[in-house]
Amino acid sequence: QVQLIESGGGLVQAGGSLRLSCAASGGTLSRYHMGWFRQAPGKEREFVAAIRWSGGSTTYSDSVKGRFTISRDNAKNTVYLQMISLKPEDTGVYYCAADPVFSGSRVYEYDYWGQGTQVNVSS
Repeated sequence: QVQLIESGGGLVQAGGSLRLSCAASGGTLSRYHMGWFRQAPGKEREFVAAIRWSGGSTTYSDSVKGRFTISRDNAKNTVYLQMISLKPEDTGVYYCAADPVFSGSRVYEYDYWGQGTQVNVSS
């Protein structure tokens, strides 16, 4: 069973950048399609970005399109989320998730989840 560990969160001013990482252990990441999700206080978990196992196809929520980039390095068993032009509304806990079947934005269909990393964007 694959285990996922997110890192790279922190406090940043609006307009700044962060790169989140999601490292996998106990399994080969290349077998999984991956997604990033986030959850703000009092809100439901929402889709951010997804990438197929090969890295050849990506999809984004409208709210982050053009500002966030999902990528993966299967040799390093790691998935990344590069975030630029951050806004206060990007604040939340960011989770990576894995699924052997491409689930895109369907949050409830991902099989494996990390513990999350906190991102705070100040205005």
